[in-house]
Amino acid sequence: MPRRPTLDFLKTETASGLFLIIAAFAAMIAANSDHKDAYWAFVHQPFTVQFGDFIETKPFQKWVKDGLMAVFFYVVGLEIKYEVLKGELSSARKLALPLIAALGGMIGPALVYTAINLAPGGALRGWPIPTATDIAFAIAILALAGRGLPGSLRLFLLTLAIVDDLGAVALIGTLFTDELHYKALVGAGLGLSALALLGRWKGAPLAFHVVGLVVVWAFTLKSGINTSLAGVACAMLVPIAPQKAGQEGTLKLFMHSLHPYVAYGILPLFAFTAAGFTLEGLNLRDALAPLPLGIAAGLFFGKQVAVLSCIALAVKSGLARKPTGATWLELYGISVLCGIGFTMSLFIGGLAFAAGDALIQTQIRLGVVVGSVASTALAFAVLNFAAQKRRQSGEMAPDET
Repeated sequence: MPRRPTLDFLKTETASGLFLIIAAFAAMIAANSDHKDAYWAFVHQPFTVQFGDFIETKPFQKWVKDGLMAVFFYVVGLEIKYEVLKGELSSARKLALPLIAALGGMIGPALVYTAINLAPGGALRGWPIPTATDIAFAIAILALAGRGLPGSLRLFLLTLAIVDDLGAVALIGTLFTDELHYKALVGAGLGLSALALLGRWKGAPLAFHVVGLVVVWAFTLKSGINTSLAGVACAMLVPIAPQKAGQEGTLKLFMHSLHPYVAYGILPLFAFTAAGFTLEGLNLRDALAPLPLGIAAGLFFGKQVAVLSCIALAVKSGLARKPTGATWLELYGISVLCGIGFTMSLFIGGLAFAAGDALIQTQIRLGVVVGSVASTALAFAVLNFAAQKRRQSGEMAPDET
């Protein structure tokens, strides 16, 4: 039986989501325990990377964000390209509903955040933070709470989250590039051109794609553009066709090879280095400031209201159809689930504000964690209730994952 990349992705995301949860809670516990000094020393430990004339020294946390997370975005780019060419995003009719829902799910939280941060002491720069959805967390919670729900819900959530990630990457590229170094930018462009030519060479050694990614990443790091864009751009140039007849396609090969390392290694490591925040010295006024309140409210209220409203509008107007077999209660649960911003929200928050401002970074993490945990709790309750209703009525849906 041929491998189905979308379902393989879902299975890996379901299990890795649990690793993310453990890593996040471990970070929060470590940051507020007797071992907090060791935790912060580990996170901020300077680390030098050098090869040839390239030399860069950054704290370990920054290397995870600027280095390892570029691999995560590379895999996201591979997923997006595959789904556009061969999968869930290849059909305009299939794409319509998750696309509309994803757009609403970005606009709604941004509006909620902005409304709250128009107050004195607000920080309007952070409006993109609650627009993201964490694929791994969301899929993991759906798997835990929604056993027996239609498999179409899982595919709908995955597609919505992929579109959401694409939007987040676009925001990162347009909003968080402060200063450009044009020589490095030209180098990155030449590297991408070489990868484009490489894609036309059927028998090209796979190592060449890896070298190309590293070269483009290094130039992008020096250029001032966020390295997440380097990952996505390189992924878009990976050929989907196999190198030889009878072999797995190059794109699918990279997807299957890299995804477990990203899901079980890079993302939990990022969660461990990014989710830690100390409650020491944090008073009620700081905790209820516009910044954390806007993030939490944007994720919890903005996401669910906007996503469900857009789904209802698209379905009622005839622009799209509901996922096969799904009820409105289940779609509400999926809408709430989109409020789990965690990994991507923390990533964007780290770009939106200076890393040296400890209070603001604590407020960002507090807002992301509170909004994501509240969304997780409500979504779990709604989806679990929906699954119980199906069991009681004997209408169990086949589990496609």
